[in-house]
Amino acid sequence: MIDSQKLLERFLTYIKIDSQSDPNSEATPSTKKQWNIANLLKEELEKIGLQEVTIDDNAYIMATLPSNVEHEVDTIGFISHFDTSPDFKASNINPQIHENYDGGDIVLNEEQNIVLSSSYFEEMKDYKGQTIITTDGTTLLSADDKAGITEIITAMEYLVQHPEIKHGKIRVGFTPDEEIGRGAHHFDVEKFGATYAYTMDGSQIGELEYENFNAASATLKFHGTSVHPGYAKNKMVNSMYMAQRFIDVLPKDEVPEKTEGYEGFFHLSSITGNIELTELKYIIRDHDKAKFEARKQLMQDIVTKMNTSIDEANISIEVKDQYFNMKEKVEPIKYIVDIAKQAMKELNITPILKPIRGGTDGAQLSYKGLPCPNIFAGGHNFHGKYEYVPLESMVKASEVIVKIAELTAKQ
Repeated sequence: MIDSQKLLERFLTYIKIDSQSDPNSEATPSTKKQWNIANLLKEELEKIGLQEVTIDDNAYIMATLPSNVEHEVDTIGFISHFDTSPDFKASNINPQIHENYDGGDIVLNEEQNIVLSSSYFEEMKDYKGQTIITTDGTTLLSADDKAGITEIITAMEYLVQHPEIKHGKIRVGFTPDEEIGRGAHHFDVEKFGATYAYTMDGSQIGELEYENFNAASATLKFHGTSVHPGYAKNKMVNSMYMAQRFIDVLPKDEVPEKTEGYEGFFHLSSITGNIELTELKYIIRDHDKAKFEARKQLMQDIVTKMNTSIDEANISIEVKDQYFNMKEKVEPIKYIVDIAKQAMKELNITPILKPIRGGTDGAQLSYKGLPCPNIFAGGHNFHGKYEYVPLESMVKASEVIVKIAELTAKQ
């Protein structure tokens, strides 16, 4: 149904445009270079025949595919982000195309001995015989989420070219800065005007997600007293040791590297310090709202206890909520998940319903009034040099979009 070669060419064009976001910038978009792909995408949407194509001052893009049926149909949306992760190099991407993949290791960079190992990344074997797109081992691929962008535009182009496929009004939205947690911050849900939407930002083929972590950040500051070490007895307070005592009190097994599925965690993401001041930064995650609140309270309680029971303790903590589990907003209209499941099944794709062990624009959008499950975009090993995406998965994702549009018109 979908022209895989044309989809591939589109994807390769997008990933070669550096559009990394920057968590240290307060601007929106956080980097000026995101405008390069944003302006290209606006032109692409106009070129394929969408209407009401707009780009606002923050680089949020919206467009419309008008309904081609006379009866009333829910307006639905498809959303992806065009920024790429700041975690790894994203400029001068040199993609490698591996046709008829044999199921074994893929040498990404012979000179640097960088190998994409199928024994380590075992899911690679599921794509034997397919076309695999990888990096050259020196950059990320940017399939997160330029695969999703590609799939949406390709699906919209197909629907424009095939008016015999009946559908209601469809809205398309592309956002900056998702990778730094701000993708939905300036998204105008009212202007978008959809009843519900789907983000195309999942991983392996078949993924369908409507649950994600509740998320918060915690910043702790441990204040010490610096004294010459030769004269420090009963005077020096080493803030780094105080921070270590706090770390030791938290549950040892409730960390990312020891949890999976619905299990939550405390994640120490950075430490900076000296004798006078040590700062710990944590992220707190849990799918269960009550357990999430208990995690935040536990950290507060530990700080309170240390401050009251240790004479030299001087500790402060700031906890900030980041996003919440979209399940609460999606479950009341769970038929939108069922439509996506049916679309996949009609395309011989096995739906994989699983909780997201992370966040998504869809979570924030759901709480802004736009329920928004997440559908696979096909990529694996995001945010690093081992990132790859099977071409066939991207084709299937585009076909799922088309099928959802078709099924919605039949509701």
